[in-house]
Amino acid sequence: MTSTDRAASRHHVVVVGSGFGGLFTTRALARDPVKVTMIASTGHHLFQPLLYQVATGILSEGEVAPATRDVLRRQRNARVLLGTVTHVDLERRVVTSVSPAGETTTSYDTLVVAAGAGQSYFGNDRFAKYAPGMKSIDDALELRGRIFGAFELAELEHDPDVRRRLLTFVVVGAGPTGVEMAGQIAELAHRALRGNFRSIDPRDSRIVLVDAAPAILGTFSEKLSRAAARQLEDLGVEIRLGAMVTDVDSDGLELRDADGATSRIEARTKVWAAGVAASPLGRQLAEAAGATTDRAGRVEVEPDCSLPGHPEVFVIGDMMALDRLPGVAQVAMQSGKHVAGEIRRRLRGETSPRPFRFHDKGSMATVSRFHAVADVRGLELAGLPAWVMWLAVHVFYLIGFKNRVTTLLHWTVSFIGRGRSERTATLQQVRAREALAALEAEEAAPEGAGTMRT
Repeated sequence: MTSTDRAASRHHVVVVGSGFGGLFTTRALARDPVKVTMIASTGHHLFQPLLYQVATGILSEGEVAPATRDVLRRQRNARVLLGTVTHVDLERRVVTSVSPAGETTTSYDTLVVAAGAGQSYFGNDRFAKYAPGMKSIDDALELRGRIFGAFELAELEHDPDVRRRLLTFVVVGAGPTGVEMAGQIAELAHRALRGNFRSIDPRDSRIVLVDAAPAILGTFSEKLSRAAARQLEDLGVEIRLGAMVTDVDSDGLELRDADGATSRIEARTKVWAAGVAASPLGRQLAEAAGATTDRAGRVEVEPDCSLPGHPEVFVIGDMMALDRLPGVAQVAMQSGKHVAGEIRRRLRGETSPRPFRFHDKGSMATVSRFHAVADVRGLELAGLPAWVMWLAVHVFYLIGFKNRVTTLLHWTVSFIGRGRSERTATLQQVRAREALAALEAEEAAPEGAGTMRT
């Protein structure tokens, strides 16, 4: 039997998605007698927790999104295919994906679905035009263009009302992403951009953090929530709680308080960090298998993370609904490793499934330079000690030695000094999303696009 024949006869594991869940599953199978095909809609692995630092000019996109092929270059039993999975045929065990090259079908013995989650606007998708989310590199680069562009336009503006609107930044959602984003915009305005302009003072900027919840960082304790709120207020961030966003347009947003009172904030730059929804692939899988999904579109899975009625299919990370686990990176990483272990056990002939057990290693969020909050197995920290812990954890989980080194250098420039080394922003970055959406609406599939089989 040739090496090609041996490879063809190996158990074929198809992994959908290159995020934490997909990557950790693939890497955990590196020494097993399987062949792994990762299908992902992008060519990079995204370290999503640091996207807000790309948006605010601290890090480059390459530092938080290394090429997946480069990450897996030494794993000889793994390959990567570019494509967005649109359909799974559970009976034939075939995955269909679409890319600019056309349609591709890939057969599998075991399927691991880790397609992640996108931004949720709670049924108000029209808000996305004016308030980008924080779920992709494109989102971060668009926001970078909007944030830095607002200061540039304010420098040119003579009308004080328009200038105030340009220098007002609203972040919707007071979870970790929203808190981190609001804190960094405040640092940018009050510290990093000082002395850069002649007609405006960036310190006149207004940064507002809005949420319908009664407290920021709702998954943290009241003590840590209050500590984070105090730090944000010290940075000059206004916190509006109990306020629901009812409308968003190019120049501002409408709010409704718990008592029904309405108000409006005039702001050119809005950031949406308020909700997530699982990939639409989850609902398609659930319908095909007769399974159910939760309100966020996550699939209700068996205790071992498998799809009900289909033990050969696993759904993990942000796409699975199990024991009310949160959609965080640690769940994706651990569920990926668990599924790899289940595949390994089955190859050894062990048929009894093992339930997935999540080991909570704690939660943390950075508020500003030298200040974070952390809850690590009951130990609650705030301020510099929590920030040092946050720094160490994020450096540890960054993929690749080069990424760790350059990230540390950029953090030194931004946190010890005042600079932001990644301030390049273009009008194309701001407008590209709308242009692509219009193009997709107007154009049909490319003529002559064939079907490939792998």
